[in-house]
Amino acid sequence: MTSPRSLERAARVGSPSRAARRGRELGRKVVVLGYLAPSLIAVVGSLVFALLLLGGISLRDIKLGRLNAIFEAPLSLANYGEVLSDPETWRSFGVAIVYVIGSTLLPFIAGLFTALLLNQRMPGQRVMRTLALVPWAVPGITATIAFVWMMQPTYGVFNYMLRTLGLIDTDVNWFGDPALALIAVILPTSWKAIPYFTLMLLAGLQAIPREQYEAAQVDGAGWWARLRWVTLPGLAPFILVATIFSAMHSFRDFDFIYGSTQGGPDGATETVAVRVFNLAFEEFDMGNAATLGVVTFVLVGILVAMLLKRSSKGALEGFL
Repeated sequence: MTSPRSLERAARVGSPSRAARRGRELGRKVVVLGYLAPSLIAVVGSLVFALLLLGGISLRDIKLGRLNAIFEAPLSLANYGEVLSDPETWRSFGVAIVYVIGSTLLPFIAGLFTALLLNQRMPGQRVMRTLALVPWAVPGITATIAFVWMMQPTYGVFNYMLRTLGLIDTDVNWFGDPALALIAVILPTSWKAIPYFTLMLLAGLQAIPREQYEAAQVDGAGWWARLRWVTLPGLAPFILVATIFSAMHSFRDFDFIYGSTQGGPDGATETVAVRVFNLAFEEFDMGNAATLGVVTFVLVGILVAMLLKRSSKGALEGFL
């Protein structure tokens, strides 16, 4: 009869050693890294080259017509002093912050309720999920043209609906009024971002165990209590990731704003991205445009690093 000790010795002899397992694991990692290396080198190399070129232009007084002599101009920090002391720079940052908050908060709320709806069992659920993602596939400039037409002062659908409901007596010039233009450009951005939040939050909802909802229902928790104490804490990591990436995307948005207002009227919608474009291709000041790009890159990098450092589930639960 075979003893337990002999079986244990046989198992040790037949199984690979720790060193062999570690060697195979290292070999797999080397193979994976070898497959990824060309793509990583191309992406990182192009990014580093672009940043170095941007930094080099920001240290020189370069106009658009002298790009062939970009490295002949002397190095100087004058561009940074000029950009940082310009009130238009900080006004564009203020406009960008309002734009980012609006175009992130509105689609988050709409995406949350859309995800809650699509997470329910209902007929045609797959078709509804597919249709909910359609705005994401629409090109930005196409959405901008559609919203410019719908919000046209004289024959636009928005003003017609508001007049029909008795909310306005005169036509509203959405894109021509400095007090309303920023709201007007936030709307198409928010509409296009709803599917992104819907997809992210729907994935988060499906990751929450149903036992938590059943336990809360047994305890007598209603819909709002379950949302407050089960759904939102369970969605915390997904909310943070979706919000950070959506805010970064909105901060660099260009097509919605430039396609509708070009930063006007009177600079009411001139975000940082639009100001960089206007400096480079309307004022032909490539040096200041590159400098503003570097300043934006540094500030956004610091902000994202701070958010990622605090992007723990507990931090968001404390907020909720």
